[in-house]
Amino acid sequence: MKTGQLLVFDGADQPLRLVQMEVPALKTGEILIKNTYTTLCGSDLHTYCGKRNEKTPTVLGHEIIGTVAEIADGHNHLDYNGEELKIGDRVTWAVFAADPQEEWLNKKMPQKSENLFKYGHARIEGDDVFHGGLGDFTILKAHTAVFKLPEELPTAIAATINCAVATVAGAMRLAGEVLDQTVLITGLGLLGNLTVAMCKAQGAKKIIAVDISEERLAQAKRFGATHTYLSLENAMVRENLSAHQIGAAFEMSGAPEAAELGVEMLAIGGIAVWIGAVFKTRKVEIDAEQVIRKVITIKGLHNYNFEDLQYALKFMTDYHTEFPFHEIISKEFPLTEATEAFEYALMHKPLRVGVYIDQLK
Repeated sequence: MKTGQLLVFDGADQPLRLVQMEVPALKTGEILIKNTYTTLCGSDLHTYCGKRNEKTPTVLGHEIIGTVAEIADGHNHLDYNGEELKIGDRVTWAVFAADPQEEWLNKKMPQKSENLFKYGHARIEGDDVFHGGLGDFTILKAHTAVFKLPEELPTAIAATINCAVATVAGAMRLAGEVLDQTVLITGLGLLGNLTVAMCKAQGAKKIIAVDISEERLAQAKRFGATHTYLSLENAMVRENLSAHQIGAAFEMSGAPEAAELGVEMLAIGGIAVWIGAVFKTRKVEIDAEQVIRKVITIKGLHNYNFEDLQYALKFMTDYHTEFPFHEIISKEFPLTEATEAFEYALMHKPLRVGVYIDQLK
């Protein structure tokens, strides 16, 4: 019987516990993954500091990559793209798993299936413990969408694909065609900068970034932003934005003021895509008359579907050298120093902090 270490999260006011556990025998259709690298997502930070509630005890971390260690009977030994899966292959996977359900597959929302299991968010129950990135192993449930990773993709960049990059891919899908359009992006964390990069790659004419941090805006320019504006409530910012014919507004910060600004600045027929508000804030106030008269569409997205993850992998494979993705990870920590990784991320607010599981990064 294999054993592995993992960090248990018991609550925002409790220290992380490093424990050693037996790895249970795989069930039909499951895959055992040897974790190699995890990045701390914003939702991990929100959970760690108590801003977001998870059922505990749990193992945090869902932006994970690893290598295939074992494949159980009942699995077809193929990834989502139909490529053969072998022991030792480096892979990423969807952050959720569920039995295939025709209703949600037809709606292109498998992430909203009934009895959904989410990696890095599940409660430890019995021997079902290896389901987060902050541990030696992850056991992938049956029907998890798995993708082989190209050898040329750097580890740290690859780790963000199955959450941040795939979520932005979903946002781009909802926004539709951005070729030759003017787009507005509010909130220039990792989601925002990925949106800048995807909009540039898809041929947007103007890419406008708005944030409350000058440092984040400078970074957005390196990712391809053509115009940057500081602050959300400055009257001059609104005046400047109103001069643009904005076709799509991506809200990545979660700030109600940013959601309001995006809708307000849209041109006739514009689309607002909201991604960032995954925690409780005040209600958004919008001018319903202007939504109607300008024929505005507002769309929300939580997580992503399989095709979004498929596109995310292709995008990063094709463009990882075209944009400054090396800036994503500001610092790396070993698993045994994950507490320090969380504290560093909360204090310095980088795009991402990395946690490597193997001693060899």
